[in-house]
Amino acid sequence: MLSSNLKGYEDTVMESTPAIVVMKFGGSSLADTDKISVAARKIEESINAGYSPVVAVSAMGNTTDILLQMAKELGGRPRERDLDLLLSTGEVVSCALMSIALNRMGYSSEALTGPAAGISTDGRYGKARIEYVAPGKLIDLIHNNVVPVVAGFQGLSSKGEITTLGRGASDTTAVSLAAALQAKACIIHTDVEGIYSADPRIVPKARKLKQITYEETLEMASLGAKVMHPRSVEAAQRHNVEVIVKSTFSSAEGSSLVSSNNIDIETGRKVRAVVHDADVGQITIHNVPDRPGLASALFQPLADAAVSVDVIVQNVGRKDATDLSFSVSSDDLEPAFTIVQKVADKVGAQGVSKNDRLGKLSIVGVGMASAPGVAANMFSVLGENDINITSITTSEIRVTCLIDRDQLEEGAKLLHTAFDLDD
Repeated sequence: MLSSNLKGYEDTVMESTPAIVVMKFGGSSLADTDKISVAARKIEESINAGYSPVVAVSAMGNTTDILLQMAKELGGRPRERDLDLLLSTGEVVSCALMSIALNRMGYSSEALTGPAAGISTDGRYGKARIEYVAPGKLIDLIHNNVVPVVAGFQGLSSKGEITTLGRGASDTTAVSLAAALQAKACIIHTDVEGIYSADPRIVPKARKLKQITYEETLEMASLGAKVMHPRSVEAAQRHNVEVIVKSTFSSAEGSSLVSSNNIDIETGRKVRAVVHDADVGQITIHNVPDRPGLASALFQPLADAAVSVDVIVQNVGRKDATDLSFSVSSDDLEPAFTIVQKVADKVGAQGVSKNDRLGKLSIVGVGMASAPGVAANMFSVLGENDINITSITTSEIRVTCLIDRDQLEEGAKLLHTAFDLDD
């Protein structure tokens, strides 16, 4: 195995040749040519230490947002096929520029689109899932001492169409490549030095976590933390890929994803992180007849449209009717509202409303499963500070509340202190 964080890459003894390491660079690490050059020197470090790097890249800076805005200005609501083709170009630009930088430094490199790297997906535009990776092309390049630079976020469907994997899903590309190539590790390079106990931009006393479990990372990613894409964490855990999150711009030790067996849940902190998410919308279906099959009738059309639903609350009212509320991401609020309006008419609901002023505030920790009173403490802290809770949902290792978006930052700081997470 590699050392826990590959610090400087130079201290690790290679067990086999070639020793493949997948290195992923996010958009903030590639925002301009100077930053691309810094990232290229990180790749050079790995080569000098005896590794065979395979590189996955995101689009430069805010390129994806710019392309989205241009598409909306021209087409209102563009066709999904056209939009995927458009958005995939951002990562293609990054991989071409990175390959140019490496070749100029004297290292043989080849830029590859996702399809050229052997990434095959299902046919769902915008939120495609990787079905398999055929690594033959990459292996040939590696054995010829060529550094493959792969455009993340994209693949090819069985119909020969370019599909994208969802915002932030270059992480998923990287982990999938690491699994297919049986790489020693997948290193996620970003603009922060690892995974923190809260967003350090919001909670100044947030601590960097040297180790964090796959389960905790998955919960944090699903709850809105800009840590890793949720599907990338799922894939890493499923394929036992060693993942390290660290900074492109420093040599500081990063954060390693580990099994829960590596965390002391008996004497360690029960709550390990506070997560907040401002990109939340809530939809409520009013006075729905309370009968079997209701939930399926409402949620199956959303699933068919690839809309992820969270924080579901059902309140049974009078005369066998119920109000049903659920949250979605802000990006999915309008399409989900349109779908639910159509379904509500069919099931006899009296109306549908939406709320775009909520935020999601969560505590996460593998030790919470065996720690009574954690949720009560969270509710007490929020209540004592006049932060009203709209909805609550839980799992074994997290508690999530919907609150007013304007109180998210205050709530995150309060909970971080209350659960002894301050640095």
